[in-house]
Amino acid sequence: MRVLGLETSCDDTGVAIFDVGRGLLAHGLYSQTPIHAAYGGVVPELASRDHVRKVLPLVQAVMAQAGTRPDEIDGLAYTAGPGLVGALLVGAAIGRSLAYAWGVPAVAVHHMEAHLLSPMLEPEPPEFPFLALLVSGGHTLLADVRAVGQYTVLGESLDDAVGEAFDKTAKALGLGYPGGPAIAQVAQQGNPGEFHFPRPMTEKAGLDFSFSGLKTAVVRAIAGRSLDAQTIADVALEFEQAAIATLAIKCRRALDQTGHKRLVVAGGVSANHLLRKELRKLAAALGAKVYYPRPEFCTDNGAMIAYAGALRLAAGQHEEFAFRVHPRWEIDRLPPVH
Repeated sequence: MRVLGLETSCDDTGVAIFDVGRGLLAHGLYSQTPIHAAYGGVVPELASRDHVRKVLPLVQAVMAQAGTRPDEIDGLAYTAGPGLVGALLVGAAIGRSLAYAWGVPAVAVHHMEAHLLSPMLEPEPPEFPFLALLVSGGHTLLADVRAVGQYTVLGESLDDAVGEAFDKTAKALGLGYPGGPAIAQVAQQGNPGEFHFPRPMTEKAGLDFSFSGLKTAVVRAIAGRSLDAQTIADVALEFEQAAIATLAIKCRRALDQTGHKRLVVAGGVSANHLLRKELRKLAAALGAKVYYPRPEFCTDNGAMIAYAGALRLAAGQHEEFAFRVHPRWEIDRLPPVH
């Protein structure tokens, strides 16, 4: 089975072709970062319009890269949620239309399930069951993963996702968008101990997250200050350390609670070097192992959509002619794959 995957949930247009027998054949990505950087964050209408412009040319490019004709495609997979409703509708409409024109089934893919499964594209994929930490601009979530489609959410963000907190803090510091890489780079010049920010919700039991207070603590700390380069670096360092420490503490609790010895970390923030360092130390202390997707698949991409879609299409799941998108979509309500 050969599946074409389309990712248009937010501000990246991703297309890929995955073959069940041969693996990932080709993938391509258009990043909208230059478009949204001027506004300090994603503008939904601009994102939707750019997806309209970019999806079909990227499909043609990826098909050519893979040496694949339309009659060799066995199914279409498109992101149906969660995400920006307009952006999701672009991918769903194009994906469902191509499937109809080519006479093949189409399947709606859950964006976070695709992130969760993205390490399966690596040479040494994790085995089930495992604990998953999903960290991105829109989500912070811990899940007990028993099999494909068998997820128990253990904790999630009650307000800002960790990636969103990075973006908002970077904006407050004048570092631009996207915030994660900007803060991580500046933090390398920071002096430790100049500021202290809370590790939110770590003093109470539970696995839920809250990062809006951490962002607010930064805003209060810099209010009335002259933000020279060193002060910005000091704030960035402490913010990054506080955010990453919070994630590591919650992961340790979740590993203890579930007894799992495998931890999958995915989503854009999973590329953060400090997070990887802290989770590597945590895993070594607990006799566990951490799995990540390759850096280019940490952020949104078509490869993870094609892969997740291939699993569900191979299990006989597909959509009717009408299609729906789900800006909010709970991952633990997905049907299992048998």
